[in-house]
Amino acid sequence: MIRWTKLLLIAACVWSLYWAIAGWGLRQGLDGWFAEQQRQGWQADYAALHTTGFPLHHHHRITTPALADPGTGLAWRADWLDIRSLAIWPGTLTLRLPPTPQKLSYFDATTTIQADGLRADLQLAPGSALDLEELRAQSNDWSLKSDDKLDLSGETFALEMSQIGDPAQYQISARAEGVLPHPLLRQRLAATQGVPDRLDVVAIDMEVHFDTGWDRNAIELRRPQPREITLHLAEARWGPMRIKATGDISLDETGLPEGDLALQVENWQDILQMAETAGNLPPRVRAGIEQVLQVFAGLGGNHRDLDLPLTLKSGYVALGPLPIGPAPRLVLR
Repeated sequence: MIRWTKLLLIAACVWSLYWAIAGWGLRQGLDGWFAEQQRQGWQADYAALHTTGFPLHHHHRITTPALADPGTGLAWRADWLDIRSLAIWPGTLTLRLPPTPQKLSYFDATTTIQADGLRADLQLAPGSALDLEELRAQSNDWSLKSDDKLDLSGETFALEMSQIGDPAQYQISARAEGVLPHPLLRQRLAATQGVPDRLDVVAIDMEVHFDTGWDRNAIELRRPQPREITLHLAEARWGPMRIKATGDISLDETGLPEGDLALQVENWQDILQMAETAGNLPPRVRAGIEQVLQVFAGLGGNHRDLDLPLTLKSGYVALGPLPIGPAPRLVLR
């Protein structure tokens, strides 16, 4: 019995020593990372760094972190950031962010992010590059504001990102429920009957091949850019209306997309009514578009639903036979 007690005491002492050394190493690593970013010309500051979590975890709280990359014009700051990792392997991380406002800026444009219970669980591959193998993020009530005015909000949000095969290829899915659109859009749609204030669901499921993998360089140097997207399903449900899309898209070096998507719109006439009510579609134009779309809806045998190809080519977007306008550039800043 005495022998086993001694062994347990020795093991506890060894583990305590390991925990302290590993915790000191992680603190030095965080300090060194902030110092290196400052040397590279970033703003990289924080007020204090505290470590707890003995005996199974290392829990680092960074108070008032602020990061700004002059190369991209991107900046972020928050009241605190919690980084929690398993003591036995620091590559299994949980990041927690405060329910208080966070500031995300792109040059002169600043967005205030506020989210309740925002956390991200990460699995990093062994090695100095710290390749991202898996990411799961979630939050409850969230909102985006600019100039102290609400732009967008929602009741829940979830994101999953998993590496598949190629280190630069990921399976990505995201889902937001109870999404409240911009106040201007809600005001314009106030006269529309049967349309709730919130979108029921906005969701996407896709495979994305980036030009490089997501690792520490994604923060320190440049964000990986999407080059090939296989869209399994993009979906939005708003009252009686539902829009779904699937297809494949390729993007060039400037983020300009090309490809074909299969678009299905349920209760498409309600969407035209919404566009007219919002003032985005004059009545005469709406009548002409409706006549054309009725022909395509009739081909499917269900006049309430519409199946159309969405084509992105040469910098423009066309919905079936109808040109929509310039294609958006998809660039991660």
